[in-house]
Amino acid sequence: MTVLAVLFAVLAAASNAVGTAFQRKAAATVPHGGGLRLLRALVRRPAWAVGVAGVVGAAIFQALALVNGPLALVQPLFILELPFALLLAVPLLHRRLSADGWRAVAALVAGLALVLLSAAPSGTRDQAPMTHWIPVLALCLAAMAAAVAVARPTRSPLVRAAALATAAAIGNALTAALMKSATGRLADAGLPGFLTAWQTYGFALAGVCALLLLENALQAGPLVASQPALTIGDATVSLLLGITLFDEHVRTGWWLLPEAAGALLIVWGVVRLTRVVPHLVDVVR
Repeated sequence: MTVLAVLFAVLAAASNAVGTAFQRKAAATVPHGGGLRLLRALVRRPAWAVGVAGVVGAAIFQALALVNGPLALVQPLFILELPFALLLAVPLLHRRLSADGWRAVAALVAGLALVLLSAAPSGTRDQAPMTHWIPVLALCLAAMAAAVAVARPTRSPLVRAAALATAAAIGNALTAALMKSATGRLADAGLPGFLTAWQTYGFALAGVCALLLLENALQAGPLVASQPALTIGDATVSLLLGITLFDEHVRTGWWLLPEAAGALLIVWGVVRLTRVVPHLVDVVR
């Protein structure tokens, strides 16, 4: 089941890379604005429709991954979205990736492998009591609201993009946790159980909010500000939610040393990629 979880998570990351790339293209072609006005402008762009199709495909693969494996394993694999987006953008733009760029890709992939092999996330639960859900929901929503407040229009583009991407990352992680619980109900009780579970409607609402925050983050400022916050934030919050809600486990003790080394490689790789390839997801303008 872990192999299936990894396979579906990798497919979800690839599909999400397509979605993010075309959403970025669409967001870059509309006038500056936010909220529902931005969404109304985006729905008229064909590139946005392709991006949404990629996101929908990613959600399906993500649900299949979460049914077969722990949240703490599945969500960090979404870090692979960044190199997948690079592999998509480079041939479309007829560009060559520099040696520094390939080193960044290698560092990111190696770091992710080191973290996951060292941490060995495990867990079989897909439900959590309301005594766990209530504080988690309160903290996540409060953190998202605080990040949005930081991203007020008077802030610099770098700060606004990073803050909105952080809010989107928390929303993505919360969506994944709710989706895991809802798909667990689907597996255990069938469609009636899925449709009557509050988590089903919770992940739909959280997903829409995260998508809207992502659109605004992509428009607010450069990729170098938004992508690290989005990529690393999602993996980190998902790890915490998996441990808190579903009693998932990761190895500690001396294993923390290679885990920290892997995390540093990931951070370095993400930051270098967004600097070396600033047009990473600005495909075919």
